[in-house]
Amino acid sequence: MNAMATDSTTAPLERRIRRVHQLHADGQHAQALQAVQSLAAEAPDHVEVLYLMARSQRYLGQIDDALHTLARLEQVRPHYSRLHEERGHCHVVRRDAPRAIDALLRAVNINPALPSSWKLLEGLYRMTGDDANAAMAASHVATLKRLAPEVVRATGHFSDGELEPAEQIIRAYLLKAGNDVEAMRLLARIGLARDVLEDAQVLLEAVLRIVPDYRAARYDYACVLLERHLYRHACEEAEKLLAVEPDQLDYQALYASASVGLGEHDRAISLYRQLLQKMPDGADLHLSLAHSLKTQGKQAEAIEAYRNAIAARADFGDAYWSLANLKTYRFSDDEIARMRTAEAASATQAVDRCHLCFALGKAFEDRGDYAESWRYYSQGNALKRAQSRYRAEIIEINTRKQIEVCTREFFASRAGTGDPGPDPIFIVGLPRSGSTLIEQILASHSCVEGTHELGEIPRMVLDLQGRQPDFDHPRYPGVLADLTPGELLELGKKYLRDTRIYRGDKPYFIDKMPNNFRHLGLIRLILPNAKIIDARREPVACCFSNLKQLFATGQEFTYSVEDIARYYRTYLDAMEHWDQVLPGRILRVQHEDVVDDLEGSVRRILDFCGLPFETSCLEFHQTARSVRTASSEQVRRPIFRDGLDQWTRFEPWLGPLKEALGDARQRYR
Repeated sequence: MNAMATDSTTAPLERRIRRVHQLHADGQHAQALQAVQSLAAEAPDHVEVLYLMARSQRYLGQIDDALHTLARLEQVRPHYSRLHEERGHCHVVRRDAPRAIDALLRAVNINPALPSSWKLLEGLYRMTGDDANAAMAASHVATLKRLAPEVVRATGHFSDGELEPAEQIIRAYLLKAGNDVEAMRLLARIGLARDVLEDAQVLLEAVLRIVPDYRAARYDYACVLLERHLYRHACEEAEKLLAVEPDQLDYQALYASASVGLGEHDRAISLYRQLLQKMPDGADLHLSLAHSLKTQGKQAEAIEAYRNAIAARADFGDAYWSLANLKTYRFSDDEIARMRTAEAASATQAVDRCHLCFALGKAFEDRGDYAESWRYYSQGNALKRAQSRYRAEIIEINTRKQIEVCTREFFASRAGTGDPGPDPIFIVGLPRSGSTLIEQILASHSCVEGTHELGEIPRMVLDLQGRQPDFDHPRYPGVLADLTPGELLELGKKYLRDTRIYRGDKPYFIDKMPNNFRHLGLIRLILPNAKIIDARREPVACCFSNLKQLFATGQEFTYSVEDIARYYRTYLDAMEHWDQVLPGRILRVQHEDVVDDLEGSVRRILDFCGLPFETSCLEFHQTARSVRTASSEQVRRPIFRDGLDQWTRFEPWLGPLKEALGDARQRYR
């Protein structure tokens, strides 16, 4: 017996948890509670340990203890469906039908694949005389019975955010069962959650070939297209769904998001306003409406919508950060106090806390309290970096490979490849380097269409890398050497074809994706007559500006001093190489020079692009257009010098950044 006891205490946690499950299955609930209490001493915040403890306590009639354990579990993981299901069971034992129904509804709203919860709800609704809801619950029970048990189990894991076991179960099942559309759809949803978007798209296309009228799958398909920035296609799918169910709110919200992607902000704003009439407390809808209003330069209306989002959810960090990100908004004492309270509250989600930290950093910077501002910026960066899987060496390996592959001889041997169309003007560099100002200047010209940061080149790179890329031994950029002239021509045509949806009838357009500096070799091969402008800013100012910026997506290199400094140095290495192998093909525009000599810089930019001078380019702040980036409000004002030296106010804390930048502080010029 002693040997068995020793083995049970030293065995891996997962094996001992399985033993507790077996004890419950055998009806040995007292022994199960004893075993799980031992586990809780070692892992007091383990979700399944707390769940099993509450379950053991309920089986033994210790309902108060079970509810206390569930309250602890809720602090650790508030959106865990089985927590709410177990709470519902406790209230059933207490014969408290209203609380039981409330808890069980919370459970199935998180995880619809809970047969036990639906069965309990059916019984509770019948007991309280609610026949309509009883029938609804019964239909869910019947639906789950029709599904394979593996699909139900995997859906439960997926709904609770447990992607690994969900994927293992569903893949194993599909190998055995073949084309089960529910299993295929679930695997696609797991792919969407894991950002494996191409696989998700292929799976959902297969599902829709088998069952064209499966609206839930078509909705998932449209969501994948949206995430892949295939906005026109996503709009088409949303329109198909709305043709069948015009009042379905999820379809309307999807259509609005896809419209934003296409730059159809008038349509998006109209849709968001319609949705808010039906859901006035929809915090995310208020936020989306505000973003579209801001993009169109309707700042007062955007501010009102951001405030409405905060009114709908007091700890909504993204709404506070969006106000700060206007760059012109100033927080009141009351707003700062509310932000600090929300940021310090234990119940505040990590994503909200991160947004609140950056918003507070901006609030205190505006008030001249730079120590407190830096404290919040640093805290926000630390939170964001902790969530990131960014690896600086991946970018550095890519840059080394670009230098090895894309030599002057490489380009000379491929002269004349690609689509000769001169339409694109690429603006590359780092974020916060003055690229939005250059874009606004060019977009003020009668011949140039301003778009936004287009995803076509990064998507092309992903396709060239292939599925499941090995980032330590990447296929791209080496694969560029294998592309035939015909393939390069087709890639150029594809780029121009795919970007057509963002354009009007002007002969030139701007692609302002900053990270495209890493792919200038590809751009040169497929679009030999495209113009390339490198927007550059003094390294300390540029890196500091990135450290205090929270980006909506991507730009994961901006959340630590070491990462942003390494990225800036790698950027310089890449651009020095492109200057050598593509002489005269890239115009470098120093942000400080544009501020000091606007007209001279404008004439230089227009000359490079082969465009005649127009005074409207000097009056760029009067140009009415959608601007999506963090500088959207700044470029709607005349040029100003204030931003050039902002970093000097934080100089006491920037020693590590200067050291990490090294010789980049001299090399950048």
